[in-house]
Amino acid sequence: QNGLKQCLAEFRQQLAWVERLDVTLGPVVDPVSQSASDTDAVDPENDFQREMSFYRQAQAAVLEALPRLRKLQVPTRRPDDYFAEMAKSDQQMQKIRQKLKSKQEAMERSEKAKQLRAMRKYGKKVQTEILQRRQKEKKNMLNAVKKYQKGLSDKLDFLDDEQTSSQGNKKGSASQRTKKGPNAKRRYKNQKFGFGGKKKGSKWNTKESFNDVSSFQAKVAHNKGPGKTRKGGKKALNKRPGKRARQKMKNRAH
Repeated sequence: QNGLKQCLAEFRQQLAWVERLDVTLGPVVDPVSQSASDTDAVDPENDFQREMSFYRQAQAAVLEALPRLRKLQVPTRRPDDYFAEMAKSDQQMQKIRQKLKSKQEAMERSEKAKQLRAMRKYGKKVQTEILQRRQKEKKNMLNAVKKYQKGLSDKLDFLDDEQTSSQGNKKGSASQRTKKGPNAKRRYKNQKFGFGGKKKGSKWNTKESFNDVSSFQAKVAHNKGPGKTRKGGKKALNKRPGKRARQKMKNRAH
């Protein structure tokens, strides 16, 4: 009890207002209703009304205190060159900057990875569509070739389509063309007209050609004829005499 009385006595100290700066007022006049709103009329559950009552009360306190402070010559505005030290230290702000920077870099990496995944997905889709189209074209061409071979069709339009597709495809190189066999047109002509007779072994010797020596010439065979050949089987060419030989021939002529 004695402590409470002592605290009450401290509260009742008669100090100057500039030391206390206490202002007890009601809210300022509402500009809409042109009357001071009663605190009992404010619904505490309504956030907007409650905050507006606090704002108008603070505004009334400012309108009351500012003239009194100016009268006592107490400055109420900061000078233009006022320097206020930050509440947070530079080290803490540096940590915050690093954290924000790392967070931004992580977001950029995530966005880049997302774009790469989307590009890969799109590329895979395009590749699948191209393979399916090629398989479909190959199947259609084979069906057309079979119909042509069986005599169900007499058109060779699929050959033109194949040529245009091979010209349009940059990857259709010579190596791929060599892997393929003869085209349908060549196969049809081979089947109709044959292959022009047997060619394999056509230059082999027979018993009659082996025993026939009528065209044999010994001089030509043993390099004893008038046209002697040099080493390597070629005839000697008419070469120009050397410089000394030409000089001797000139001297003889004189």
